[in-house]
Amino acid sequence: MYLLQSTDTNDIYVGCTSDLRRRFQEHNEGKNTSTKRHQWRLVYYESYDASEDAQQRERMLKQHGKSLAMLKKRLVHSLDKGAKGAG
Repeated sequence: MYLLQSTDTNDIYVGCTSDLRRRFQEHNEGKNTSTKRHQWRLVYYESYDASEDAQQRERMLKQHGKSLAMLKKRLVHSLDKGAKGAG
């Protein structure tokens, strides 16, 4: 499970993959319809042994605004860097 931030609009994208390096590259090469209009930076990721656990966490963050809000609160300084253009 991972969280990306757009480098131009600061939009957030939450996803899940078994190959984070490949998937991140695909996002920045415009191969995903949801993210193709932006460039992205990886802000956060969680690793799970079972893909079902990662998918459940992704669903929780996408469907329950409070869960994503809590994660954003934990990442306030990491997300703030993107807003200032720092890397």
